[in-house]
This record gives sequence, C-alpha cells and structure tokens, in this order.
Amino acid sequence: MAESDVRYVITITRQFGSLGRPIAKKLAERLGIDYFDRELVDQAARALNMKASVIGELEESARPKFFSMKYPLGTGTTEMQNQIFETQRMLIMKIASRESCIIVGRCADYILREYSNAIHIYIYAPDEIRKEVCIHDFHYSPEGAQQMMEEVDRAREHYHKQFAGYLPDDPRHKHLCVDSSVLGVDGTVDLLEHYVREFLSHRLDHNLVKDGEADG
Repeated sequence: MAESDVRYVITITRQFGSLGRPIAKKLAERLGIDYFDRELVDQAARALNMKASVIGELEESARPKFFSMKYPLGTGTTEMQNQIFETQRMLIMKIASRESCIIVGRCADYILREYSNAIHIYIYAPDEIRKEVCIHDFHYSPEGAQQMMEEVDRAREHYHKQFAGYLPDDPRHKHLCVDSSVLGVDGTVDLLEHYVREFLSHRLDHNLVKDGEADG
C-alpha cells in the first residue's frame, strides 16, 4: 500500500487568534484533502430540520461578529446542544470513514480517539501574538481583543470539557502541540505537512495502517 492510498484524518483544535483556521486550510490544500469546519455545523442543523438552520442563523445574524466562535453549539437548551453534538459526531464519523480530510474543532479529536489513522494537533500562540492578530486581522480594539480572547477561549474550553471530558490543549490526547508564532502560517504548514507524511510513512513501514478503521 502506498502513502497516497492511506485514508487518514487530521483533527485540529486551536486557541482563538492562533491562526489555526488558515493553517488548517493551507495544510488541506498542500495535502490535497478536504477541509471541514463550520460546514459541519450547518450540516448538523439541516439534519435536525432546524428552521432556517438555527446554528446558521447564529453565525449569520446581527449578533457580534464572532458569536459563533464563542458559542459553537449556540445558546439553546442542554438537550438541544446534545442533539446537535450527537448529529455532528455521526457526520464526523461518516466523513472519516469516507475520505482523508482535516476537521477543525467540534471535539473531533475525542470523537475519533479510536480511529487508527487519526492525527490530533493543537495549535496555540502567546497571548501577545494572538492579541495582535485580533487587532490587525479581526479589527478589534486592544481592549476588545483581550476580552474576545478570554471569552472565546473560555467557551471553547467549556465546550470541549463538556463533551470530551478534557480540555482542548491536553497533551495526553494530542500527537503534536505547535506554537504557530514560531514559524508563522506557512512555516507551520511546512512543519505539519512533514509530520503528517512521516506519521503515515511510519505506519506503513510498521504495518500499522488499517485503512482508517477504529482500533479495538
């Protein structure tokens, strides 16, 4: 079996302002695989027959620009959040069984924890660097940037802890944790591409590839 024949999934969790999303997109382009992020939210909402897609409404409404980043499952009842998570879980499992791809957020690292060819990555950056990104890329004031960082980080941590049972930056559940400020977007993509190819090569050399089937 050649490396190009191996089906694998990369999950990426990230701090707000660490440029994890553009890194994930460029890595997907570099590897020639699909990229899934907010599309999963919309698909889950459609699958649940939510009128006008409740989650889509949250992302596109007149609420603050990054409302959906702060509340990835919206602000509905716990029961509704559980339904959305379960639907997203099923979508993620279906995608992982179908094709190689990158999945950002949505507790994909937890959902695919027993997936044999999964690579779990966490992207972070120092607060001062993330604050600069919020100011220059997202056009926040210094005060607004600091507040947004704290709120989004807290919401993502709460979401991940609620459904996965551990924090998104827990190294025990990651293959690689990367400070994106060291190499920048392109350099981090270079690093991750090399890591992914070496990961797959190692699995092929040691006959560890199971074509993406879950272990156990």
